[in-house]
Amino acid sequence: MSSYYANDTDALKRLRADKDGVVSFEYVIVAACMVGAVTAAFGTSAGGTVATVLTSGISTLVAAISSAVGS
Repeated sequence: MSSYYANDTDALKRLRADKDGVVSFEYVIVAACMVGAVTAAFGTSAGGTVATVLTSGISTLVAAISSAVGS
């Protein structure tokens, strides 16, 4: 039983000292945050917040150009 404990303790010490695993986990966290930010900005459908603002802005520009050309 004590040999299993010693093996487990050694494995945990190696895991704790392993920096590559920590960096990989940080990349996963950063990727998840990026996916969340993009989803929040663009939405999951075609009518997301950014799409709505862009459509509104383009409509305003087209109306301004039309009124300037018509004058």
